[in-house]
Amino acid sequence: MAEPESQSKQIELSDDMFTKMERAAAAMHLPMNEAIEWLLRRALEERENRPAIVETRGQRVGAHGDTRLDWWRAAKFGMFIHWGLYAVPAGVWKGKDIPGIGEWIMYRARIPVTEYEKLAEQFNPVKYSAAEWVSLAKRAGQKYMVITSKHHDGFCIFDSKVSDYDIVDRTPFGRDALKELADECAKQGMKLGFYYSQTQDWHHPDGDGNDWDYNPAEKDFQKYLDELVKPQVSELLTNYGPVALIWFDTPKGITEEQSKQLLDLVHGLQPECLVCGRIGNQLGDYASAGDNRIPGVAVQADWETPATMNDTWGFKVHDHNWKSTEDLIQKLVDIVSKGGNYLLNVGPTAEGVIPQPSVERLEAMGAWLDVNGEAIYETKPGPVQGVAAYRTTAKPGTVYVTVFDWPEDGKLKLPALGQKVTGAKLLQDPGTQLAVATTADGVVVSVPAGAPDPIATVVALSVA
Repeated sequence: MAEPESQSKQIELSDDMFTKMERAAAAMHLPMNEAIEWLLRRALEERENRPAIVETRGQRVGAHGDTRLDWWRAAKFGMFIHWGLYAVPAGVWKGKDIPGIGEWIMYRARIPVTEYEKLAEQFNPVKYSAAEWVSLAKRAGQKYMVITSKHHDGFCIFDSKVSDYDIVDRTPFGRDALKELADECAKQGMKLGFYYSQTQDWHHPDGDGNDWDYNPAEKDFQKYLDELVKPQVSELLTNYGPVALIWFDTPKGITEEQSKQLLDLVHGLQPECLVCGRIGNQLGDYASAGDNRIPGVAVQADWETPATMNDTWGFKVHDHNWKSTEDLIQKLVDIVSKGGNYLLNVGPTAEGVIPQPSVERLEAMGAWLDVNGEAIYETKPGPVQGVAAYRTTAKPGTVYVTVFDWPEDGKLKLPALGQKVTGAKLLQDPGTQLAVATTADGVVVSVPAGAPDPIATVVALSVA
């Protein structure tokens, strides 16, 4: 049931934000409500107009031809896992729903460190099964997994000797969840990467972000890097076997020299380990698009879109706004057709259970990939870009046309591909050849009257 209109238009501000808005409204000579609306409209316009991949999170010079990325380029589809203490409140603090993404509840509710730390006493994921998580990723057709070893709240789900603020020392669970996942990934042949928040840390007095417990003017960020970040990244790259990638995040004010220190640390300990673009200062081995952002056309770089299935990353008990399977599959196709990878998130509960809606969608994506994966894995962007009805990917000798809007007249019309089309077939019915005609405008493929797949049907064109 929708909220009454009067309630839906209410905006609740923190005391600090209310004071700032009062000052802004006075400076603008506007009533408070008009000032808020003007600023929100401007912020939304700026957000919509910014590029999907900002330069500072781009790919470092020379990395586009780096063969260390070959496995990653072929993989296309990975599982992101946001899991930590924030799964305990699950979006609710002291009986109140806290707006925003679940893993940011400490920041959004301005929870003091001493109070937030107590969540560790309730974190006991007795239903956690690394084997089940890896098995799900494999059934979904995902080729790598990335899990939050430490998010912005500073809590580690691995056994750190640098700090006792971790899952082994502070929780009744008492097990190294990361070690179990690393071992299971090795057993099942799944590549594993670690998310690590290198800049924001609301628990540490010198980390970025917490201005309610600590005075920002007194923070020593380099000390935080030297005494916590580098030693913990070293632990991750030393104690858990081969690490596929380190997924840093929110670089904010980190300097180029500080980003380079981390890049060199990772490459020095595990030369094959990749570093994502959110290390900052355009030093990543591959570029990182904004959350849930997809470029309009193919990008001449290696890049990845991290994305949610609903509106949160960390588990929120009241977030049921799940994207449809159709939407998720078509986003995967869209991203791959532009040369990117899709890192799709799950947010397990505090018990260690991946929500059933996530499981259902991932298994449906896997079923689609079982039939059509040839058009996704190990492909490059196709020759046709910017057409709403379909997307194209390519391999030597083949162009794949993944059709979203099936032609009602049974004629799939394509522009000239720059190569001669010698044959066509449906991936889900490869034994049946489709008639192909070359016209002055391009190529016409005769296809069945109805869409063989209601979500996305792949037509494979043999080209010379």
